[in-house]
Amino acid sequence: MDKQNVVIGKSDVVSTPLGLGTNAVGGTNLFPNLQDNTGVEIVKTGLDNGIKLLDTAFAYGMGHSEELIGQAIKDYKRDQIVIASKAAQDTSTGDVTINNSPDFLKKAVDDSLMRLKTDYIDIFYIHFPDEKTPKNEAVATLNELKKAGKIRAIGVSNFSLAQIKEANQDNYVDVVENEYSLLHRDAEKDVFPYLHDHKISFVPFFPLASGLLTGKYSKTVTFPEDDIRHDNPDFKGDRFAKIVDKVSSIKSIADSHDATVAQTILAWYIANPEISVVIPGAKKASQVESNAKALDVRLSDSEYKQIDDTFKEF
Repeated sequence: MDKQNVVIGKSDVVSTPLGLGTNAVGGTNLFPNLQDNTGVEIVKTGLDNGIKLLDTAFAYGMGHSEELIGQAIKDYKRDQIVIASKAAQDTSTGDVTINNSPDFLKKAVDDSLMRLKTDYIDIFYIHFPDEKTPKNEAVATLNELKKAGKIRAIGVSNFSLAQIKEANQDNYVDVVENEYSLLHRDAEKDVFPYLHDHKISFVPFFPLASGLLTGKYSKTVTFPEDDIRHDNPDFKGDRFAKIVDKVSSIKSIADSHDATVAQTILAWYIANPEISVVIPGAKKASQVESNAKALDVRLSDSEYKQIDDTFKEF
């Protein structure tokens, strides 16, 4: 199983199958103690290690992630980079509301272009659905921006299957970004078949399940109340213990490839025919460098199936 490059939906955007999630690049509203220079270093390390797609959003630092990426990419050839960004959070009233209206999306794309210091965005997602805008109307606006050359591919994120279908009435949607991992596999039943039939790419977020699929946890670990993992069902009781056991059983496959468990799990996503690009995040440049080595892990069909079967019950 081998994927060197992937085409995003029906567009002409081509990416490596491993990207970089950048919510910890400038996402000071999401993570404490982030340093701007570390964020820039994370991005450059990704690009220097064969990662092409940078996945950002206005919501990561309320535009600050995009600004840091704009700084980081200025010494690189623009056509060698794929930038994906997202918007839906409207702060114009002083509160944060979700907005998919045509006027909002047009302004959001222009603002993103300015922060990123670029002429076009390769993939632009509606980050969350709002309550009132017809989804196909929102996507038609993005199609106008695509014709104008401001964006190259149209995406939606955090949309249910019904909302994806509504958004894709005119067959304009190129890519969906939703939560999916070996531990959260609901998309396989209903979303994947629809995307497959309509030539829509899929990008999973939280592929390493907040680090749970990296093999770094033991069953005895506990999390303080102010840690987001404290209330996450994946990190509690029998389910947590079972996941830790399953993850540790992957170590033999990892060892045979001289790879880490995280690299081996990422290699599974890269080999998965339903997934276009997997976008693990990182808080340190060394993590990006390590994740990039997943591009060199080639799982055999039987190893791929063994990992798939190990997590089938989830």
